Amino acid sequence: MKITITGKQIDLTDGLKARVEEAYAKLDKYFSKETEAIVTLSVQRDEQIVEATIRSGNLIIRVEEATPDMYVSIDTSVDVLERQLRKNKTRMEKRMKKEFTETVIFDRIPALPVDDEANQIVRIKTVETKPMSPEEAVLQLDLIGHEFFIFTNDKTGDKNLVYRRKKGGYGLIEID
Repeated sequence: MKITITGKQIDLTDGLKARVEEAYAKLDKYFSKETEAIVTLSVQRDEQIVEATIRSGNLIIRVEEATPDMYVSIDTSVDVLERQLRKNKTRMEKRMKKEFTETVIFDRIPALPVDDEANQIVRIKTVETKPMSPEEAVLQLDLIGHEFFIFTNDKTGDKNLVYRRKKGGYGLIEID
């Protein structure tokens, strides 16, 4: 796996780089050599944050972990990625194209028991989007009390989604 390590508001020491490479090397058994991993280390207030994105074929896996200790954040992020792979093994095998199944070696991923009831769609809702600005969409989001809100951007005409972030603030997703 090719690992790219970047830092935001932090000096990347040789020790940090070595720890990231050592920890993420545990994931090599799941991916091919062409797989790209982008790991960003950052510091915000008292939090040491690790953001990792792994791209392999059609698959994109992302994790963000924050703890008071950077080394713990690195190790936890790898554990979360492994857990995501095990949890979604069956779903990925069924839905992904042949290209992906050749990239990830599923035989080496131990499967977790799957709760079929938890993965069922229990409600279908049709949404009519209205033209508005992202700022108006955030207001609507707050008014309805949901975690996300879909709307048509009044400037571009494209479908957009605003969502409430776990750590505060809002995110905007522009859909092509």
